[in-house]
Amino acid sequence: MNSSIPLPDLSPSDRLHPAVLPLLDVIRQQDVRLQQQDQLLDEFREDLQRLKDEIAYLKGHKTKPKIRPSALEKGDSEKPKPKGKSRPGSKKRKKKKTLEIHDTERISVPDVPPGSKFKGYQEYTVQDIEIRPHNTRYLIERWETPDGPWLSGVLPESIQGGHFGPTLVSYILYQYNQCHVTQPLLLEALHEWGIDISAGQIDRILTEDKVSFHAEKAGVLSAGLSVSDYIHVDDTGARHQGKNGYCTHIGNEFFAWFESTNSKSRINFLQLLRAGYEDYVLDEEAMEYLESTAIPRSLLPVLRSDSPQHLVDEQAWQAHLDGLGITTPRHRQLATEGALLGSVLFHGVPKSLVIVSDDAGPFNLLEHALCWVHAERTIDKIIPYGEAQRQALQETRTQIWQLYKDLKAYKDHPTPEDKTALADRFDTIFTTPTCNTPLNLALGRLHANKAELLLVLERPEIPLHNNLSERDIREYVKRRKISGSTRSEKGRKARDTFISLKKTCRKLGLSFWKYLQDRIGHLEGIPPLPELIRQQAQSP
Repeated sequence: MNSSIPLPDLSPSDRLHPAVLPLLDVIRQQDVRLQQQDQLLDEFREDLQRLKDEIAYLKGHKTKPKIRPSALEKGDSEKPKPKGKSRPGSKKRKKKKTLEIHDTERISVPDVPPGSKFKGYQEYTVQDIEIRPHNTRYLIERWETPDGPWLSGVLPESIQGGHFGPTLVSYILYQYNQCHVTQPLLLEALHEWGIDISAGQIDRILTEDKVSFHAEKAGVLSAGLSVSDYIHVDDTGARHQGKNGYCTHIGNEFFAWFESTNSKSRINFLQLLRAGYEDYVLDEEAMEYLESTAIPRSLLPVLRSDSPQHLVDEQAWQAHLDGLGITTPRHRQLATEGALLGSVLFHGVPKSLVIVSDDAGPFNLLEHALCWVHAERTIDKIIPYGEAQRQALQETRTQIWQLYKDLKAYKDHPTPEDKTALADRFDTIFTTPTCNTPLNLALGRLHANKAELLLVLERPEIPLHNNLSERDIREYVKRRKISGSTRSEKGRKARDTFISLKKTCRKLGLSFWKYLQDRIGHLEGIPPLPELIRQQAQSP
């Protein structure tokens, strides 16, 4: 498009007229502006077309997308099923070998003709479930002794402190924590079954008097950290009392542990790793950490002591910092991180513990490994312009995932030769320049994390990704979407505890329903979960 403004046909004398000269300047300026606008418009059209081409490429079509035929219209497009093959999982198993039979009924044949011979029974098994109230009235004996005091019988331990039996309590806990049934729906269902219970009583069953469960959850973390070579960590949002908060997950193949807090700082993470301890320890491990931070070198002699310093709690630690004259908030923060790390290591967490994360700053402690899946997402998010950049991006991604595949093979059979070769390939992939500038920048950032991405070469037992933590933390996300934020401290603590216990039961191969029945009914048939974690870690 040519938007130039034609100059009027004027004689030379007219063009030099004082009244005409300013008008000619205005016309020339407008002409320049129009040409610039035309140039910008052409560039915009080119960019828009490139984006359209890229969208079409990502969608997998170069022309108008084809509309797949409806599955309702059975025609030639329907794929024929292969003969002689059944779908996966359709093979029937013999249930009668393991199915417990609670009742047997004989079905007779009426009007059997005389002379018929009895040929036995044909078995036909029907599974069913009984849902009905079962109320028990306890008649508690009371005796008055000759001396005056009264003696009374004692209720079973499983129903101490409430008018609801262990099976009903276990069912309420199971439905809420395992099946994600909300309290209003639980109340409605129980009323329809004839259970006389209130909303407040359901809330009390779900959140109150859970000291033993909280203690077992704390033991799960201590046991898990003590037997593990590595842990997965991640966090997600967890609103509490109308304010934003965070829920941190720590776990691996042996256990899962959740804790909701108001912060996601490194101090908060170290406090969680203390696994219930509240002390602060300034020892050589703490000082080694502080030497690696940005704390002023002049403060190191102030914090260092000839013997390890143990401060019993946060109040004592804050007083200790005041006594040393450390008042700058940043300096107090770094000193606190060091003392917390000293406490974590002092209480048995191995210094060689590998923390696998998605590169969140608070988790970068001890031996830190990065998730390859999260790292590659920075490459996947790049939008190329043109075929050359697209080809460069595709080739780079292919090389990265081939390296990832070979790292997985190295984990099974590590050798010094493969270790050197894989490290060299990493350098080649992440330092070779391409025609795609955003890709070059992303590769450079990932190459700076080489030690954390290739820690598997030194520790083949660690995973290459953080998918386990991603899967575990979905459990909390589902509960958050269904029930929203927590309102009371008891409710917040109960949510974390039962999610931790449920996920740990699954990892240990335990039925969460049977676990609840055992704990609520005081059956003592299932050992403590920390003990089972240690047993599973020691098993080959």
